[in-house]
Amino acid sequence: MRIAVGCDHGGFPLKFTVIEAITSLGHEVVDFGTDNGDMSVDFPDYVYKVCDAIQRGVADRGIIICGSGVGASVAANKMKGIIAGLCHDHYSAHQGVEHDHMNVLCMGARVIGSAIADELTKAFLSAKEDHGERFVRRMEKVKKLEEFGHL
Repeated sequence: MRIAVGCDHGGFPLKFTVIEAITSLGHEVVDFGTDNGDMSVDFPDYVYKVCDAIQRGVADRGIIICGSGVGASVAANKMKGIIAGLCHDHYSAHQGVEHDHMNVLCMGARVIGSAIADELTKAFLSAKEDHGERFVRRMEKVKKLEEFGHL
């Protein structure tokens, strides 16, 4: 898979841990920056780059890191077709893909350390969507919410 990675200055401390985890699984990284943790940048700029790559088919999934992960998750979920989850535990990182068809993992570098970031990245990328009837039904409802604002 091709994995788009992006972070702001707050997420920069975990960026190379995440890239290492991705490549250790044999996946390709598409790096959208930032390339400097010392200069303040706006997380929506990097969220857009990662999610746009998924929308255009340049990447299969994305990982976005900011300080808390909250801003990245909020912004990513504004983009059509993006299902982003803020995960700071192993279960959510794989279950979000399996049951909720999550295609973007958001993490907070000021919340977790490198060992957890490595674990979550690997759990997210190793997980496969479950296309059982109940999960497909639920995701169809989510798509209706995205499209029409109601069920």
